[in-house]
Amino acid sequence: MAGTWFFGGRSPYPGQEEQSVSIYCEEGKIRAAGTDRELELLLSGKNAARVDLDGGYVLPGLADCHMHLSMQGMKLAALDFSGAASKEEMLRLLKQRADATPPGEWILGLNWNENAFRPAVAPTRDELDAVTTRHPVLLTRVCYHSWLANTEAFRRAGVGEAAVDSASGGYGRDEAGRLNGRIYEDAGLAFQAAVPEPDYAEKKACIRRAAQYALSLGLTAVHTDDLRFLGDVDTMLRIYRELRQEGVLLRTHQLVYYPHLAEAKAMGLQAGSGGEWLRIGAAKVFADGVLGGRTAWLSEPYADAPGQSGYPIHTPVAFAAIVRAARAAGFPVAVHAIGDAAVDLVLAELERQPLPAAAGLPDRLIHVPVLRDDQLVRMGRLRLAADIQPPFVTGDYPWVLERLGQRAVHRYAWRTLLSAGIPCGGSSDAPIEPPSPLYGLYTAVARRRPGEAHPGYEPGERLTLAEAVRLYTYGSAQTAGEEGERGLLAPGYGADFTVVDRPFADGPEEWLRMKVRRTVVNGQTAYEGDR
Repeated sequence: MAGTWFFGGRSPYPGQEEQSVSIYCEEGKIRAAGTDRELELLLSGKNAARVDLDGGYVLPGLADCHMHLSMQGMKLAALDFSGAASKEEMLRLLKQRADATPPGEWILGLNWNENAFRPAVAPTRDELDAVTTRHPVLLTRVCYHSWLANTEAFRRAGVGEAAVDSASGGYGRDEAGRLNGRIYEDAGLAFQAAVPEPDYAEKKACIRRAAQYALSLGLTAVHTDDLRFLGDVDTMLRIYRELRQEGVLLRTHQLVYYPHLAEAKAMGLQAGSGGEWLRIGAAKVFADGVLGGRTAWLSEPYADAPGQSGYPIHTPVAFAAIVRAARAAGFPVAVHAIGDAAVDLVLAELERQPLPAAAGLPDRLIHVPVLRDDQLVRMGRLRLAADIQPPFVTGDYPWVLERLGQRAVHRYAWRTLLSAGIPCGGSSDAPIEPPSPLYGLYTAVARRRPGEAHPGYEPGERLTLAEAVRLYTYGSAQTAGEEGERGLLAPGYGADFTVVDRPFADGPEEWLRMKVRRTVVNGQTAYEGDR
């Protein structure tokens, strides 16, 4: 079978700008890689399609090891508060949407963040009611672990003033004890159930939008958790199969939300099932919430709220049962754990129920921005990878310092994790943070917001460029047990690579100006940008 020769590329790394890059692909694999001259000699007389990279700079295929493709698709179509700088601006955007929405229909909004407001105050239920009582309003915070709702949304969810908090979720109240519109963790389930479910066409369109956007950013693969949106495994498999047949060429590694384990097992699926385009991953579980809403579960109370330590999502007994069910179904677990108390819960159970030696994929800890020394040692003894999000540093600092205070923990400790020998993959948690892997590289190295002039937040945790690129290439492959297949520009590896318009030169701020010229997946051009 004739292959494709991509030639005329260049190395993006400092000091190697003049070195040409050529890649020859057959049947989705890299068969040869080297300079233009080397491959010209190797392929002499061979009938190969030729693609001129026209001086573009070639990276191994960039992969996001933890994002939510479906939620990113929702963000691209929904009322988005990412740019709002105050509650007043947020309310103004809500009014615009309410004026354009037929009465009675739900208004859904995403990505508000009161920590970015000055003052750091979110709207209340009464303020939402002042905008509209004709629509139920449900606004999802940037963390996707808390919400704001108006009175009509509370009514449709069947939640009244007598509602009580549980161990895994609760409601905000004002000084008089009235519901103030805030909803935390599992208390949001009733509201989500009240929102009409989108039909198949809407779900597919949502995934299509997000997948095409990911390819335009240079992503060749994403690890995603879509079942909470798509509803069942069969729908998920069907949508991705159809999109691939229609030319949307993005590799996906699908985490299976744990309530769907029985369904996946009944279909004969387990971790590692699938093919070159879609592969089944670990069972996804939440152990706690997030630092921004003070729902992450800490071993000591929050420094800026001494009466609060966050929420465990599961009791130890319930979490043990989930891990047991995952093991029985042939799945490792991928656990959202942000607070150090949540990490304690997870590590204790993984020590009691270690991953079988024959398992093809590792267990995964997701996020882990708060870690103690003893936890790093325990992590190193397990077959465990970490999904880390360099962009969290720019989203969470400096306010996270007030949340955590002076406790003896490592904060957003990417270098510390790598130094401990723990495999780490780079990710965005999009739509929580921007899904651009180029922005991820910037944040891993600079650890500051664009335009800021300082050594970085916790500068000892900064990564080198080589370490950052490895996070989003080989590191992401490690978290999926695919390090022998993906993440390197080498013969035998998947023919995935990302071509950008300039080299990594003149410091991290310049990297933010990079544009993606071409995204190649499985040896095929999946996205081609403007020159």
